[in-house]
This record gives sequence, structure tokens and C-alpha cells, in this order.
Amino acid sequence: MAAAIAASLPAPQAAPTPAAPTYEAIPASMSKAIDLEADIPLTSVQLDGMVVSKIIKHAREAQGTSAHGMLLGLDLDGTLEVSNCFPLPHHLGDDEDKSAKGLARYQTSMLRSLKEVQADDNVVGFYQAMSLGSFYNQSLVDTQAIQQERLRHGGIILVHDITRTARGNASFRAFRLTRAFLDAYKRNNFSADSLISHRLTFSSILEEIPIKIRTNPLLGAFLETLSEQSPFPVSNSHPASSQASVALPPSFSVLNLGTSSVTKNLEQIIEAMDAYKTEEGNIAYNQRQIAREKTKADAYVVKRKEDNAVRVSQGLAPLPEEDISRLFRIPPEPSRLESMMLLGRIDSYSKTLEETSSAGLVKMYAARGTANV
Repeated sequence: MAAAIAASLPAPQAAPTPAAPTYEAIPASMSKAIDLEADIPLTSVQLDGMVVSKIIKHAREAQGTSAHGMLLGLDLDGTLEVSNCFPLPHHLGDDEDKSAKGLARYQTSMLRSLKEVQADDNVVGFYQAMSLGSFYNQSLVDTQAIQQERLRHGGIILVHDITRTARGNASFRAFRLTRAFLDAYKRNNFSADSLISHRLTFSSILEEIPIKIRTNPLLGAFLETLSEQSPFPVSNSHPASSQASVALPPSFSVLNLGTSSVTKNLEQIIEAMDAYKTEEGNIAYNQRQIAREKTKADAYVVKRKEDNAVRVSQGLAPLPEEDISRLFRIPPEPSRLESMMLLGRIDSYSKTLEETSSAGLVKMYAARGTANV
């Protein structure tokens, strides 16, 4: 009976496959209106604990201050969350064009690989290792200016001081270019009048953004295992074995008087001061050249007016006016950008010297007092 009923029923039809959804492209005029996050100003930067560990590891393995790389993450509700990073290769002795093309290919390959494994591939800035608190240089400003044009919130510069980290204090600071400096940079005008109109000094090139570090439970547990002592059995206890059971060996860095870092800091300040003096001498020479050419041009214009007045009084036709720029090559006003960079470098070195020398003087006085005991 059931078989007969089943045979009389129509054959089941396959369910129709749903059509793939189609999406219309967002017009360029509406892209900014839909991107609401771009209207929220950036107020803070949140670093993941893994990012901090990877940057410190890269800075230790790299040569000097050559450690640099890209920051990946997401900006949400005014907070730039940096969840991952990767280092960029440092090319020594290569041509500038070859190194730039190599970095571009490497960065594209890394971002493609991260996207394939469904990891964060959104670039939000770059990091740079520095020494003695100085990070003012032309390449850093050029890179950040390009990023602030292309990225949604402009991206950030994350600087890591390797000298402070070597003393046991991990130092991370986030910066971005100010609006006034970016406007002068777009116009490529860093003359004295432009600096006055934009109210630019070395301290107003970059603005600092507060940083928060977020650690996950796994990283916190790992740090706890490094800081606590591992248990050891009571039997066969020996002073040597008990010392070896400590997870972290004792640190004698507090006994270092810090004279080497102070000496290095003073050398850096002297070099920066010499470079600033040389730059100021070049600017003064260019200004004298400009003043000399302008004086010649003004004298020529006055003489031409006098000659035309004499010719008119004699009933002759005045001489035609000539282009002064063709007769006298007046040099353009020199840029003050390099001087501002050097002043910022000197200020950073001075602040670091103030911090290191105060602790060093106390240690030296204490060592001198204990030596007489």
C-alpha cells in the first residue's frame, strides 16, 4: 500500500540553487559618508603584548637603530588597536631605488600571506628603533607624510628606545605629524616666513598620542613564570642547586655607574651641535647671496628708471623693461627643515642626558663614599 502511494506521487524535484548575491560598487562620492569611523578623532593607541615582544626582539637582533617594520591592526571608536607587526629587511650598501623596490615587494608579499591565513593585514603605521631618545630625521618624516595621505586616520609612528630598554625600562612612544607641519610639507615651503605663519618649531613637528598596552592571559602567565622561583625538592638541597633553580638569574645592572652611556650621550650632543652650526652657516651664506643679488637687481631697476627719465626729457622713446629674473639669478630662500630636525635631535639628547646623568651622579657619589670606608 505504502509502495503504491509512493509510486503514484510525483518525483521529488531538486531544490533550486539560490542565486549568488550581487553587490553594487559604492560611489566615490559616498565612500566618505559611509565611513563613519574616519570622522572619529584618534585619541589613543592600544598595543598588544605580542607586538611589544616582537619589536623588542627585532631591536635586539638588528644592528643599531636599523630595526623598523610595519604595524597592523584596526581603528575603532577613536582607539588604534595594533594587534600585529612584521619587520622589514634592512639593505646595506644597496642602491636607493633597488632597496625601495625590494621593500615594496617584501611588504606586498607579507600582506598577501597574512591575508591568506586570515590574519590582520590592515596597515596602521610603522615602528622604528631609536637610540638615546633621538628619532628626528628626514626619512621618518617623509614616510609618515606619505602614510598620512593614504591611510584613513593617517597612521602612527611607533618609536622604541633601545637604550632605555637595555636599562630595564621598555620605552614606546606614538607620534604623528601635526596639521601645520603637514600643510607646510605639502607646499614644500620651510622658509622663515612660512615657519612664522604656521607657528612651527622643532617641538610642533610631531604630536604624541597616549599608549596603552594590552596583555592576554597567556602572555601574563608566561611573564609570571619568568618572575617567580621554580620549586625545588628539599632532599639533595645545595646552595648551588638552589641558585640554579631560579627562573631569572640575578641582575647586577644596578651596580653599573652608567658612565659609558653618559659619554656616548655627550658625543651625540656634540655631533648634533656641530651639524647644526654647519647648517646655520650654510643658511647664512645663502642669505648673503640672496641679499647681494637683490641689491644688484634693485640697483639695475633704479638705473633703468633714471635712464628712461633722461630719455623722455630729451624726447626719446624709453627703453623697454626687461625681466629681472633673467638678468639676475636670485637663489630661492633656503629651507629650515634640516635645522628644525637638528634642534629636535639636540633636545632629545639633552633630555636623555638629564635622566641618565642624574642617576649616574648619585651612583658615582655612592661608589666614592663606599670606597673610602
